[in-house]
Amino acid sequence: MFLLVSFVWPFGATNMGIGVYGIAIAYRSGMNQNLNNHGQPLRVLLVEENLDRAAMLKQALHKAGCYIAAHVTASSDLVGLVGGLQPDMIILDTESPDRDTLEHLCVISRDHPRPIVMFTNDGDRAKMQHAIRAGVSVYVVDGLKGERLSSIMDVAIARFNELQSLRQDLAKAETQLAERKDIERAKGILMKQRDWSEEESYQALRKMAMSKGIKLSEVARQIVSVAELLV
Repeated sequence: MFLLVSFVWPFGATNMGIGVYGIAIAYRSGMNQNLNNHGQPLRVLLVEENLDRAAMLKQALHKAGCYIAAHVTASSDLVGLVGGLQPDMIILDTESPDRDTLEHLCVISRDHPRPIVMFTNDGDRAKMQHAIRAGVSVYVVDGLKGERLSSIMDVAIARFNELQSLRQDLAKAETQLAERKDIERAKGILMKQRDWSEEESYQALRKMAMSKGIKLSEVARQIVSVAELLV
C-alpha cells in the first residue's frame, strides 16, 4: 500500500497539529523498521540543547530501533562529527535555526549528504526556506512529540532519496551535455586541421577511442586540451 503525503506550511489546521515544510512524496507504509541500507539500526546524530527534550527524543529513537551515534549541541563541529561518525540521519532541535547552524548544514549537504530533520519553534517563512535550501529534508514547527518521530523520519528519508535521485539525474545530464560539446569541438578541430568532413572526423575519433580502449568523449577531451594549449 502506498500513502501519498504532501507537507506544506503552515500545517497547524490538520489533525497532526504541527508545521512541516516539504514536497509531495510517496512512501510505503508498514516498512518503518528504521534500518539503514545495510540492514542495521539507523544511526542518528542528535543535535539538542535542552536535556529534557533530548531525553524524550532518545527514548523515542530507542523505541524506533535506532542507534544514537552521538548527542551534541549546535555549537559543536557538526561537519567534522558527520564526517567522522557517518550517521544515517541528523535530527536537530532548535528554538530558531541560526546562521552558523545553517552554514554547517550547507557544508554537510554538500560534502556528506544525508536526511536532516529539524524541529523548531520558529515558523518564520524565510527561516524555513533558508533551512530547506541548506539541506533540511523536513522542517517541523511546534511538533516535537515522540510518537510522531518515526513517521517524520520516514518522510525525511523518502524526500532525501527523491532529491538525491533528481540531483544524480541532473549531474548525469550535465555530464552527457559536456561530453557532447567536447566531441563537437574535437570534430571541428579535426575538420579544420585535416580538412576532413564531419563524418570523417567522427570516424577518426571513434577509431582512436577504440584503439586506446577509452570513451569517445575522453579522446575528444584530449584533442580539445591539446588544441587549447597550442592557442
